[in-house]
Amino acid sequence: MQRRAFFRQLSRVAALGAWQQWLSARALAQTLDAQPWPAPAEVFSLGVASGEPRADSVVLWTRLAPQPLQPDGGMPARAVLVRWAVAHDDRFQRIVQQGEVMASPEAAHSVHVLVQGLAPEREYHYRFETGGQRSTVGRTRTAPPGDAQPSRLRLALASCQHYEQGHFTAHREIARADVDLVLFAGDYIYTNHKPGYQRVRDHLHDMPAARTLADYRIHHASYKLDADLRACHAAHPWLLVWDDHEVMSDHSAQRAPEVEDAQAFLAVRTAAYRAYFEHLPVSPRRAPSATGMPMHDRYAWGRLADLWTLDTRQFRDAPPCLDRIAPLTRKVLWRCDETDDASRTMLGMPQEYWLAEGLAGSLADWKLVLQTTQISPAPLPVPGTHELLQYADGWDAFPAARRRLMEAIAQPRVRDVVFLGGDVHRHVAANLRLNPLDATSPIVASELVASSVTSRGLSEWLTSAIRRRQPDILHCRSDQRGYALLDLTPERLRCEFRATAHPVQADARFHVQARYEIARGRPGPVKV
Repeated sequence: MQRRAFFRQLSRVAALGAWQQWLSARALAQTLDAQPWPAPAEVFSLGVASGEPRADSVVLWTRLAPQPLQPDGGMPARAVLVRWAVAHDDRFQRIVQQGEVMASPEAAHSVHVLVQGLAPEREYHYRFETGGQRSTVGRTRTAPPGDAQPSRLRLALASCQHYEQGHFTAHREIARADVDLVLFAGDYIYTNHKPGYQRVRDHLHDMPAARTLADYRIHHASYKLDADLRACHAAHPWLLVWDDHEVMSDHSAQRAPEVEDAQAFLAVRTAAYRAYFEHLPVSPRRAPSATGMPMHDRYAWGRLADLWTLDTRQFRDAPPCLDRIAPLTRKVLWRCDETDDASRTMLGMPQEYWLAEGLAGSLADWKLVLQTTQISPAPLPVPGTHELLQYADGWDAFPAARRRLMEAIAQPRVRDVVFLGGDVHRHVAANLRLNPLDATSPIVASELVASSVTSRGLSEWLTSAIRRRQPDILHCRSDQRGYALLDLTPERLRCEFRATAHPVQADARFHVQARYEIARGRPGPVKV
């Protein structure tokens, strides 16, 4: 029976193509001879998660790890059979689908199940079972059908969760919130170590300078041991994009400041991509290969909203003027005309064309674009002068690419586009103009950026200077941490910036920092 079930599952997996690479011939042979596996300890220590909801499918995730801070998770060096089930109720008296999947050591015994054939616009419950143990029960949902007109979509937007700089209390609040979907705008893990005066809690794993796949696996697992983060994953489906810290700080397509050799960096990036895939609820079709990991995609919530997830790291050009970036301030550029080079891109030209074509053809009421950082210009003043600095790691260092993006919205007159971001550790509401550097240029889109879950922001002096020089930034505060709640209807999009003091304590309470509303057909947020 076990042998027949194994081959049935293998035939399903083979249809996904990329997933085959995780099952070596040795693992297959070991599986056929496997005896029932007795779990030595709590095997679902990293929790459960779901993601990428569509009208008829959702991705379920877990990873078996009785010893999560060991590179192999404390698992045997062979594949293990895992059973999964999806039900209408949390007691699993009305099971909708169930099946078996092999958790392979090549994939750190992670499990990614693409459950298809589900009913649209439904809430489901799911769980896993192996070694005589059952996981906690997760809750997920499917999107409405493509021709439906939903009355509402509720989203939580979060990013930037440095483990050492605070507690993940925001995730505790999001887990309890009435939302359909969690959007995470990057920096899920941080691989840098903060000095003692900036640490609120000690991390369970310090990332060494010479990083390996084992290091990234342990680092991800240490984050998943946070109970609030696990609860948020179990409560809602997620959509994620990545930024730099999932690999290395400030990296581009081919290099990182910490690694000068391109081949050495690509080896580290490959390890980081594998660990990212192994620990998050992304489709098995995204399994990384030697050439990268496909991340950008498009989702629909009936006719109410289309949502694009962008990859701003895997194809971006490196910062120019590196000889003029001080080692201690490598995130800013000064007197760097090379940024105006029209060939420079953050997304890569194929992704730029794909997004422009998708926006132009969308018939949804709202077009939401989830990417990693702030698009509206945020010039930083040079003290004592009239000169300005550019943020080397954001859209300010890619002005030509930003113009192309705005032109893709303005020329065919794509209405009701809202860009969602993170990275800058501040709540931001802003107008986006056809020419973002020209105050007389027409407003063509809106921008909402969520502050960080824990990561420290700029000083209030710098934040105030940005606000004074950029009137299109309608709201901007860096002194508090938090997330954003978005509530969409066919007539309007409402944003509530939730905030708490920095650093975030375990018992932190959140309040409303500000509310903004975007009316259908009128770009630009308005304070409520």
